[in-house]
Amino acid sequence: MTIAEMLTQSAILTVLGMLVVFSFLVILIACMNLLRTAVHAFKLDQVATKAETPVAAATPAVDEKAIVAAIATALHEKNN
Repeated sequence: MTIAEMLTQSAILTVLGMLVVFSFLVILIACMNLLRTAVHAFKLDQVATKAETPVAAATPAVDEKAIVAAIATALHEKNN
């Protein structure tokens, strides 16, 4: 097998490989577009909105003054 024959064969294999990849990408894009139209047709892309009752502002579960007093006591004891 000569160099020219090997280069010809490698060029053919390269083009064939690129055509396989290109055809796969075309099929993939076609399937995605088909899926998109099916989702729109069956209205699966709409998010159901639920009416939620408004929640009152969260009140702290613990007394903030008690926390401040505990921190002040800890600092006072640390300094003494």
